[in-house]
Amino acid sequence: MFFNSFQYAIFLPIVFILYWFVFNKKLSLQNAFLLFASYLFYSCWDWRFLFLLAFSTFLDYYTGIKIFETKETKIKKKWFWLSLIVNLGFLAIFKYYDFFAVSFQELFHKFGVVLNVWTLKLILPVGISFYTFHGLSYVIDVYKGRIEPERNFIAYSVFVSFFPLLVAGPIERATHLLPQIKVARVLSMKKQ
Repeated sequence: MFFNSFQYAIFLPIVFILYWFVFNKKLSLQNAFLLFASYLFYSCWDWRFLFLLAFSTFLDYYTGIKIFETKETKIKKKWFWLSLIVNLGFLAIFKYYDFFAVSFQELFHKFGVVLNVWTLKLILPVGISFYTFHGLSYVIDVYKGRIEPERNFIAYSVFVSFFPLLVAGPIERATHLLPQIKVARVLSMKKQ
């Protein structure tokens, strides 16, 4: 669903009303609802890629905790590199593999060499760059000791999959967005 689509014009007011008037009593309910709404929004593009979003979210959540809990630098680096390689690997496969394979084939064709390259012909998951870099910025911040890992999986998942940022950015740092997800939010007409 696009932000300028009819579906979004229906989706956003429903989310707004439910968020502020039904789930407004408790922060955990608001966050659980935001996570549900974000996954619903993402699934409208292609539900088959929900697994990729969920896997990336869980990987970085778990990796952040392991990096923080591990005292040995060598093991911290292993966890860090695991997250980096898997996340960038998914990004490379889905977003760049076919482009580079075809470009490589065309380059050799100009020199008279015919190559039969294997392309994946994969559909590009919407927002893969945004949620990949959201997760990686979090892992990097934990690795460098800028923040402690988030222990609340729902709050962390909202940080990664928050629907207004999921497909169009900007990429938010965990130090900026996570604290906003973890504090009570109240609808008020007063200027603050």
